[in-house]
Amino acid sequence: MSNLLKRREPFRFMVWLGIASSVLLFTILLATYVVRSTGTGWAEVRLPNVFLISTVVILLSSLSLHNANNAFRTERFAQYRSNMSVTLMLGILFILLQAWGWRQMVLAGVGLQGNPAGGFVYILSGLHLVHILLGLIFLMVALAEAMRRRHYVDSFVYSVNPPNQLKLKLISLYWHFVDVLWVGLFLFLLVHHGVEWKLLG
Repeated sequence: MSNLLKRREPFRFMVWLGIASSVLLFTILLATYVVRSTGTGWAEVRLPNVFLISTVVILLSSLSLHNANNAFRTERFAQYRSNMSVTLMLGILFILLQAWGWRQMVLAGVGLQGNPAGGFVYILSGLHLVHILLGLIFLMVALAEAMRRRHYVDSFVYSVNPPNQLKLKLISLYWHFVDVLWVGLFLFLLVHHGVEWKLLG
């Protein structure tokens, strides 16, 4: 069993390496944002109100995933499946809300060309959306495996398998990270002097 866990450790390392790389990437982008905002041609960008709604949605998805983990550990497998389904649906809803927010920005005249502030908002939110899509793939795989094991015995055997436990932990770690990442990005855009908060549409 210990050898099996050791073989799984590279997956944990890969997840943490990916998280560290993402933090570095966004840190560079935010630093560039701050430096560029002091230059010429920079104008305030009004964020759509749907970005606030999407922030609430992504936080709720972390809560439902937390509940799924608790259900998994306590052998409440029906609740585990339902909470994983809710997490997946909230993740999809987040993507739809982000797309709606982009549409509101386009209708408000904020594009990739011209004002660099608008371009940064699209780049930051777009890169984060790529992270969300990757997380959704992981969630769909975990949910599909859970749906194939509806009988209690099958679910129990699956749940006590250390590699499966590690898989759920790593998926949860990654998803919570992308949730926190969005909250951080949203707050940065909200409080930074280069972006003005206003309800659009």
